[in-house]
Amino acid sequence: MEIKINSTEGLHALLASRIVQLASKYDADIRIEYEDTTIDARSILGLVSLAVPKGENIKVIATGTEAEQALNELKKVLS
Repeated sequence: MEIKINSTEGLHALLASRIVQLASKYDADIRIEYEDTTIDARSILGLVSLAVPKGENIKVIATGTEAEQALNELKKVLS
């Protein structure tokens, strides 16, 4: 699923923290892809290192029993 980052500061530390918390509560493997880099959504350092600016699209890939719920909640947080 592609999601546009609408936060005024892009993918910043506070937003990364929210993503990690959300990804950790679901029984799903969640990966975030930006340009040529794919990281685990449970890695705050990985998320911040992506340095995604406002208005850019990221790709979120989730697999597992709660993947759909995780994707829906991530979409709400990120867009």
